[in-house]
Amino acid sequence: MLIYESGGCFVLKKKMAVLVSCVVILAGILSGCGNNGSAGSSKASTYKVAMVTGVGGVNDKSFNQSSWEGLTKFAKDNELKTGSDVKYLESQQPTDFAPNLNSLIQQKYNLIVAIGFQMQTDLQNIAQQHQDQHFALIDSVAVDKNNKPLKNVANLTFKEQQGSFLVGVVAGLTTKTNKVGFVGGINSDLIKKFESGFKAGVKTVNPNAQIFVQYAGDFNAPDKGQNIAATLYGKGADIIYAAAGNTGNGVFTEAKSRAKSGQKVWVIGVDKDQYDEGLPENVTLTSMVKRVDQAIYDASAKAKAGKFPGGQVLQYGLKENGVGIAPTIKNVSASVLDQVKKYQQKIIDGSIVVPTTDKEYSTYLASLSK
Repeated sequence: MLIYESGGCFVLKKKMAVLVSCVVILAGILSGCGNNGSAGSSKASTYKVAMVTGVGGVNDKSFNQSSWEGLTKFAKDNELKTGSDVKYLESQQPTDFAPNLNSLIQQKYNLIVAIGFQMQTDLQNIAQQHQDQHFALIDSVAVDKNNKPLKNVANLTFKEQQGSFLVGVVAGLTTKTNKVGFVGGINSDLIKKFESGFKAGVKTVNPNAQIFVQYAGDFNAPDKGQNIAATLYGKGADIIYAAAGNTGNGVFTEAKSRAKSGQKVWVIGVDKDQYDEGLPENVTLTSMVKRVDQAIYDASAKAKAGKFPGGQVLQYGLKENGVGIAPTIKNVSASVLDQVKKYQQKIIDGSIVVPTTDKEYSTYLASLSK
């Protein structure tokens, strides 16, 4: 019995020794795996990008929404998580800009994108206080006290006047009443580019057309947009180009209301293809697409690759496919589209320089009569 018990104890001890050895080896393997790709290591290598929306919110069906679509595509292509690695903070009013930007800095996002020229002043102040933080600014240029671009801000700008010229050509050749309208958000240098380009396009192909212009003074007031549209349609305009963010959605509301009553009117959308906004009444003639989504994607990709374009002013026009006519063109006749292509090439090759201000427009208009 004693021999049996002693042998049994020996066998048991031997098995336990082997088991302990296995546990130690397994722990070593797991430890090695952790060093090569643990959650902590993965988190440290994750590139994080966030954006602060302009007033109007991320679902404005225009500028902010297009921006977010660019970031979500970047997240998908780089296997990043939306809502954490890539996210947005909404601004309900201009006073939200600075707190939102500072919040993202505290959350240690690698790149922070400010959506819209209205954020320029806040971004300039904050960027100079956090010179190691990378930012991108849409539609304006962040500068220091000497008016030089800040080294930690990538400035993404567009030649909106070029795309607006093309939809002006569409409006000028499509109108039946010979009256068209333009509804702007805030009267600013930026929106003047939309207005000037549109008017130049209309007048180039239809010198006798009458153009009504009115600003809402707001990018987030669809009710104002609807009231202005009602006024312009009431004056006889049968096409309105809206460059007004969420305010422009009110133009669609008014157009659809009139279409239900049997009146044939059109809206030209902006920033993204707004064909669906005109449904089911089918009031979207076309849209001037501004590829904010692509610009943000490009800037994010460059920054992630260690090639952040800080201090640069990047411009996206027709040549760069940064602006243009929307893909949905079913409501534009083939003959009009032929004219659009002709003028697009003239702008690209430089034979037409599209105006961006009231003064440049006046000069351009005078040149047409020579």
